[in-house]
Amino acid sequence: MSKPVSIIMVEDDEGHARLIERNIRRSGVNNEIVPFTDGTSALKYLLGEDGSGLIHKGQALLVLLDLNLPDMTGIEILRRVKDNQYLKTTPVVVLTTTDDAQEIKRCYELGCNVYITKPVNYESFANAIRQLGLFFSVIQVPQAVP
Repeated sequence: MSKPVSIIMVEDDEGHARLIERNIRRSGVNNEIVPFTDGTSALKYLLGEDGSGLIHKGQALLVLLDLNLPDMTGIEILRRVKDNQYLKTTPVVVLTTTDDAQEIKRCYELGCNVYITKPVNYESFANAIRQLGLFFSVIQVPQAVP
């Protein structure tokens, strides 16, 4: 039996975080959402106190990641997750305002699974998140490597 997927949301803009959670819920996704507003606390949660990532062994996680954070770049979080032996299969969805082609390419090279540029318009942003929620409701997410 598969375990429910926990969504790890790393988003420093509280307004965006509320909008993301509200519209994911509106799409019918009721999974736990664990929010973080900075990279340091997100990495501490993902990798655990010892930094090994073993803490999430056997759990199904999905990371929703903003690239522009106050203390580090989302690129560094992406790199650390994908380099970790226990977390490397964890899907990472980059959701950011950055639409630079080089940055997009870099994220895919580092292992991001989906890259979404946040629409500037509120209604377009809300709609994009609802669609993302529908996507979350149908994808299969592996458990962290045993």
